[in-house]
Amino acid sequence: MEIVTHLINDTIELYKWTLTIADQRVKKWPLMDSPLPTLAISTCYLLFLWLGPKYMKNREPFQLRKTLIVYNFSMVILNFFIFKELFMATRAAGYSYICQPVDYSDDPNEIRVAGALWWYFISKGIEYLDTVFFILRKKCNQVTFLHVYHHCTMFTLWWIGIKWVAGGQSFFGAHMNALVHVLMYLYYGLASCGPKVQKYLWWKKYLTIIQMIQFHFTIGHTALSLYVNCNFPHWMHYSLICYAITFIILFANFYYQTYRRQQPRRDTSSSKAGRALSNGTFSGLSKAANGIIMMGSKEEISQENSGRRKRKGRAKRD
Repeated sequence: MEIVTHLINDTIELYKWTLTIADQRVKKWPLMDSPLPTLAISTCYLLFLWLGPKYMKNREPFQLRKTLIVYNFSMVILNFFIFKELFMATRAAGYSYICQPVDYSDDPNEIRVAGALWWYFISKGIEYLDTVFFILRKKCNQVTFLHVYHHCTMFTLWWIGIKWVAGGQSFFGAHMNALVHVLMYLYYGLASCGPKVQKYLWWKKYLTIIQMIQFHFTIGHTALSLYVNCNFPHWMHYSLICYAITFIILFANFYYQTYRRQQPRRDTSSSKAGRALSNGTFSGLSKAANGIIMMGSKEEISQENSGRRKRKGRAKRD
């Protein structure tokens, strides 16, 4: 018991020490003073994953068409705003795409970068609604492990990113991911408009490819930063590489299962032939059997007739 107590106390002391090196600029921003609100939201999300399907089990699914249109296009606007802010602020601050340490000063451009990253963190919390809408529409087959893992970890881990490194190298992944989400939510928004628009949405699988490409870029950018020994927490770099690899594996599996896996095709010609063969087998056999019986009866009749003729001929000679 004493070991557990010491472990808890050491963990608390470590957390207090990490707060001394946290980004003081974001301390008073919403959700940033303590991890508890973020953890509470994520816990509620996981509880809804468990209770939501039970609630909807004996109920009709919600349509939510207008709600989805508004939600998806609002996310397009939000992610485009994040992308634009990061692009303009990092360019004004002279950011390097190879190595960019965090500047904790109150420079307006640096504050603008931190603000855009905070909005990116908030967007990950809003994206929990993706799962809520799936469950309310009784499309639970869409709530896969990849879906839950992506949503839950992104929101929780980005709290750490904003708390300690709201700037510097952190901008690259958020910048790229915000642009990908513009395309993604644009697709979902158009798909929500109904069948008249859905028939033009042939490019869904390319969104998955783009997502996998961004993770490869993330790994390459992070590995380059480690190679040049950039003044950015190395443990975060290594963690990010491992995190990106998990996404590559999961998205590659999703792509294979959805678009590449050979589904067992039923050959219509062979099935028809099979049906004809099965039907023809029985009918053919019956016809053949009838033919054999008829031929057999004819032979017997002819043999009987020939036997009678022979007997009559002998009788006449006698």
